[in-house]
Amino acid sequence: MGYFPDAVIEEMRGSHLLGIFLHVATDPPLHVWFGTEDVIAGIDSIDAVGTAYLGGGELIGIPTLEVLVNGAADRIEFTLSGLEPGTGAKLVDTIPPVRGADVFMGLTTLDRYYQPMSAIIPVWNGTAAYVGESSPPVMGMESPSLTLSLAVVTGETARSRPSRSIWSPTHQKAISPTDKFCDETARLARGVDPTWTLGY
Repeated sequence: MGYFPDAVIEEMRGSHLLGIFLHVATDPPLHVWFGTEDVIAGIDSIDAVGTAYLGGGELIGIPTLEVLVNGAADRIEFTLSGLEPGTGAKLVDTIPPVRGADVFMGLTTLDRYYQPMSAIIPVWNGTAAYVGESSPPVMGMESPSLTLSLAVVTGETARSRPSRSIWSPTHQKAISPTDKFCDETARLARGVDPTWTLGY
């Protein structure tokens, strides 16, 4: 068995139902899945046994999820739309502060009863930035609705953090003051064969 359980891989080879789950590590944690009923599920080593993921409605689309390595930061939004304004306002009032909370997105296949076929498999994580709300314009006899979104960032997005596009001794020591790994990089760039020392 690899990262994905064999039963999930086998199910994905044919026509299948996919459950997409979102865990926001606020206090208390927020658990939402993109479906219509509440589901008992969990991410191993993150969720307690018997965690209930609340049905957040049908997912219309999901943003492109990227894993960045030494690159520019990315921001995506998970959106919940079509909420009745009164319900949406109550929901906004009860959401705990999200800024800086870890966000995990996971998936698994669902059986014919819309129940998870395995524990949720985490495939992406980021850091929550803020909750947004908007109300689309109402035309004619349409009912007003509310759209809520959760902005999640990956990489280093704060302006207070230095860019680490080059790994110089100064950059390395900003992360680990006693690390001497990059001390000889300037000599290496000039073609000198440096003697490397380990910062133990």
